[in-house]
Amino acid sequence: MLFKLFITFFKIGAFTIGGGYAMIPIIQEEVVDKNKWIEEDEFLDAIAIAQGAPGAMAVNTSIYIGYKLEGLKGALACLLGTVLPSFLIILLIATVFFQYRNNPVIEKVFLGIRPAVVALISSAVYKLAKSSNFGYKKLFISLLTVLIIVLLNISPIYLILIGGIGSIIYNKISLKREK
Repeated sequence: MLFKLFITFFKIGAFTIGGGYAMIPIIQEEVVDKNKWIEEDEFLDAIAIAQGAPGAMAVNTSIYIGYKLEGLKGALACLLGTVLPSFLIILLIATVFFQYRNNPVIEKVFLGIRPAVVALISSAVYKLAKSSNFGYKKLFISLLTVLIIVLLNISPIYLILIGGIGSIIYNKISLKREK
């Protein structure tokens, strides 16, 4: 199982360009749909935890899933599987491709990759929104948050803290009303 976890996350790390958000649909496909290691609701919770924790989201998600399935050894296997491809690719770029950085063909290759990255991130946003029962209230809060970040140039960290505190207060009030 440890080897399967490593290989799964190695594939994800090797074939996903664009960072953590671009990895979300691929991780979901492998972990939830294909291997059925965790349920979709738990995957959404893992994404939320990974976003709130320091570090790269894909790495945090892989650690969570590995730990859930196989404890500390599983977390380490998934961590190595996720980061090793990027490390090897960056090492290759630093040693070999650096001398070709101004080559017009290489520049065009990277320009061609950008739309694919945007598509992967858009796909992740769509899948997460679709599976999280996004109602009008959540949509309004999401759009308001984006506008605050873009127009007022407020750090997302403050909005995450406000959202977390607001959620705690809202849930405490809701529990009191139910009693």
